Amino acid sequence: MLKNKILEFIEAYILLKNKSIMAKLFVFSSILVVFPVLAVGLISYRTSSSQLEEEFKQSSIQIMEQVETHIEYYEQDFEITSLKIINSPDFNNLLRLEKDNALYNQEVTQDARNVLKNAVYSRPDISNITAILNNGLVIDTLEERNYYPATKIKEEYWYSSVPKNGMVMLVSRTLKIKDKELPVISLVRRLYNPYTLKPIGILVIDINFKRFREISSMVTLSENGCFFILDNKGHYVYHPDSQKLGTKVEYKQLLELGSNEIGSLIIENGQKEFVSYSLSSNLGWRFFTAAPYKDLRGPMEQIRTVITWTIVISLILAYFWGMIFTLRIVRPIRRLQSYMKEVEVGNLGGRVKVESSDEIGQLSHGFNRTVERLSNLLDEVYVSKLKEAEMSLYNKETELKVLQSQINPHFLHNSLETIRGMALEEGKEDIANISYSLGKLLRYNLRSRYPIVSFTEEIKVAELYLQIQKYRFEERFEYSFDIPDWASKQKVVKFSLQPILENCFAHAFGNSVEKITINIKVEQTSEANYLIRIIDNGKGIDEVVLEEINRKLAQSSISLDGLHIGIMNVHQRIRYLFGDEFGLSIISQKGNGTEVIIKLPLVDSKDVESNEDDFARR
Repeated sequence: MLKNKILEFIEAYILLKNKSIMAKLFVFSSILVVFPVLAVGLISYRTSSSQLEEEFKQSSIQIMEQVETHIEYYEQDFEITSLKIINSPDFNNLLRLEKDNALYNQEVTQDARNVLKNAVYSRPDISNITAILNNGLVIDTLEERNYYPATKIKEEYWYSSVPKNGMVMLVSRTLKIKDKELPVISLVRRLYNPYTLKPIGILVIDINFKRFREISSMVTLSENGCFFILDNKGHYVYHPDSQKLGTKVEYKQLLELGSNEIGSLIIENGQKEFVSYSLSSNLGWRFFTAAPYKDLRGPMEQIRTVITWTIVISLILAYFWGMIFTLRIVRPIRRLQSYMKEVEVGNLGGRVKVESSDEIGQLSHGFNRTVERLSNLLDEVYVSKLKEAEMSLYNKETELKVLQSQINPHFLHNSLETIRGMALEEGKEDIANISYSLGKLLRYNLRSRYPIVSFTEEIKVAELYLQIQKYRFEERFEYSFDIPDWASKQKVVKFSLQPILENCFAHAFGNSVEKITINIKVEQTSEANYLIRIIDNGKGIDEVVLEEINRKLAQSSISLDGLHIGIMNVHQRIRYLFGDEFGLSIISQKGNGTEVIIKLPLVDSKDVESNEDDFARR
């Protein structure tokens, strides 16, 4: 019971059993369109978003690797600069002085100051170079412009951490120049006496942020993003906000990266930020690019917008065309329903308009034919006897025409026999032979019931015709055969040679030909085909005429402007009986005769209808 109720519910409310066809089509088409379009849109958005985000991560990581490499080379360049300064002869003289002499040797001090100034002038990204000796001597290229006493450098947090093994150290500092502060990155290296190898001071090269700003502008991921550098203790080495230089980073996640050399992550700081980083093992720095996550999702939002609008427009168009399509289906059905009601009450005069050839159109057409047949059935009851009488009369008339059509050939045959008898009585052997040959041709035409005969029968018919022409032309005409034994039982089309031979006499010979020769030869070209060649020595065919004939043969055209009708007749019958690959072709040259080639299939001779008894007696 419950099962039946469930089935009834499904049929009534899901399959819409009792609803109109239009309602069913509208609902089902909606389901078929909406769900696939929404599914495709959602899958496309998720796939493209994931792919875009992954590509963005990979791109940002590659950028950070390039930044790391670039800054490492940049720092190494300054290391080389510091070594050039230390190893220069004038600065090296300062390092050689004893502790007490350094304060009083002004010449050596001035030479060393010139070395430092030349290094500053050679590079726009060097703001200042300071040499601080343990004996209290300070050489500063800014001199009085530096409002930050060099002696205070010793009080800075990093001073005691300067490596004592000759390696360099990079720290973030701020120079005070008159009424402004200049953030710099300082490269610090200890100075040693070249004789005693004891530390005697430090060399500080202050590098401005010009190059770092250029790098930051190139690698920033969005307008609201930034590029910054942290040292191994988490202090800002570089940041667009100079107030943060030297302070500790405020994001705990960035302090917990450990030994991860490269990667990306999302941090929360009031808003989501996408951060990619790269660790320089040479410098001990970690490079970062940060950008608001919503900025990076801009392309994804554009994709979502495009997909959403595409879905909306697609659905609108689908519903629009769906309504038109539904109406085109339902309207003919309603029209057919209306006419069926007319037929039910006995009105057989109406016809449904057929507007298409689809199933509905075929149904309407079938309805019209059914109604028409019902209407005609009423008339056939009254006229059936008359039609039977007319048919009987037509059949008798047809039989009479058939019998009459057989009288003329028989009359001609009997007349030829009479002429032959009279000629023999008068001793006219030639006339008797011609009459006999013509009679045999007529008898062959009347008795052969099949359109295909053996080659032996057809060549005998051709020879009869050639003998008749021999009586006509006497010594001016010769003919010959070149026929192998295997060809005698091959199939040929009945009366296929005689029309071609007749064409030779009708068109090929003119007054210029002294003696007429015709040769008929047969040759096998493959395991499936053989050729019959009919060659004459006539005047040939003009090139333009030959081209037209061959074109008509290729097209199987019926009309040849009244000429060569026999050739076309033979060609069409061959193609009809054996196939389009068989038939006639003509080779000719003006003044050098003509060759007609008949291409036929090699077939089993047992299926050939033989009429050789027609030629058994003379």
